[in-house]
Amino acid sequence: MSAATYWYCLRSIIVREGLRFLHQRERFFAALVRPLVWLAIFAVGFRAVLGVSIIPPYETYILYDEYVVPGLVAMIQLFNGMQNSLSMVYDREMGSMRTLLVSPLPRWYLLVAKLLAGVAVSIMQVYVFLGITWLWGVEPPPLGYLAVLPALVLSGLMLGALGLLLSSFVKQLENFAGVMNFVIFPMFFASSALYPLWRIREGSPTLYLIAAYNPFTQAVELIRFSLYLRVDVAALLWVAGCLALFLGAAVLAYDPGRGFWARRGGPAEQA
Repeated sequence: MSAATYWYCLRSIIVREGLRFLHQRERFFAALVRPLVWLAIFAVGFRAVLGVSIIPPYETYILYDEYVVPGLVAMIQLFNGMQNSLSMVYDREMGSMRTLLVSPLPRWYLLVAKLLAGVAVSIMQVYVFLGITWLWGVEPPPLGYLAVLPALVLSGLMLGALGLLLSSFVKQLENFAGVMNFVIFPMFFASSALYPLWRIREGSPTLYLIAAYNPFTQAVELIRFSLYLRVDVAALLWVAGCLALFLGAAVLAYDPGRGFWARRGGPAEQA
């Protein structure tokens, strides 16, 4: 099969997701409300009592506002990855995913194309948010806005692949909303998105270990370092490894008809 066929498929899926996004503008504003609430309310409240000492990649003492922005960027990608997976559950219920997957193209490529389409949408939301934070006074190096792009793609794919894997275990649309909340909030709060790991370790060594091995923490640090023109090699390897693990498991588990367990006569078969 020619490269042109693969490109045409990828372009078509991205255009479809883009049109869906344009017709659902409330998704755009909803994705920005959560991080803006943290920035405009919580960050202001914590600013006086929770400044951050000099830690990489920062070269000076910083205010809490500046520290929390990379975590809020990853928050946008996390919610978008789960939202994209929710739409895949919907497409599976409606039968459109089954229609897509009868294509002669490999299943893994079609699923990756769906993930890339979702990442493209999330990156647009991220850059709008970064523009707002610049007006707020958080100003990373100008080249950081370009340097962070590969990190956004990689972390977005990893979080989207996690959502896709979770959607493989869920048969019905209404069940996935509960699964989303069960995953999103523990991942977000037990990470370095809101507080440095050293501060978490001072409060609870157990929570520190959970946060240190949390894939979302690695995504946050990858974005944080890239935004300030540095590379966190450990975070890069973590995110790449988790992407390979989640995506590989999702490709094996994904059933366009009824989900992972249905093929094995498990709980989904009985639901």
